[in-house]
This record gives sequence, C-alpha cells and structure tokens, in this order.
Amino acid sequence: MTPLFIGGIGMQEVLLIALVVLLFFGGKKIPELMKGLGKGVRSFKDGMHNIESDIELTDKENATIETKEKQ
Repeated sequence: MTPLFIGGIGMQEVLLIALVVLLFFGGKKIPELMKGLGKGVRSFKDGMHNIESDIELTDKENATIETKEKQ
C-alpha cells in the first residue's frame, strides 16, 4: 500500500491522530485552535514578506550608493 503522506503515515494513522485530537480537545476547542494556528501561519508569512521587502530595499539602496560613487 502506498503511504498517504511522506514518512509512511497512512490513512489509518491520520484517522487515529484526528480521533485522539478530538477526544483530547473536544469539538468546541478545535475551531479555536485552528483559528490560532491560521493566525500564526499568516503572521509567519507576513514576516517573511517583510524580510524579502527589506532585502529588496537594501539592494536598491546599495545600487544607488554604488551609482553615486562611480560618478
């Protein structure tokens, strides 16, 4: 049988994990946990975008400085 995910986790394991999570946290807490997880992922992506923007801005500033020095 081909594993569903990398690392050999099949459908039975995924269902078992989902059942354990449901029993551990309950049906009412899971949406709150997923909302918090989504906010965390969004915050991480925004941080990565800000870093990329800072790098691009720094590259442009360095190019401008180099152009002025050559003149």
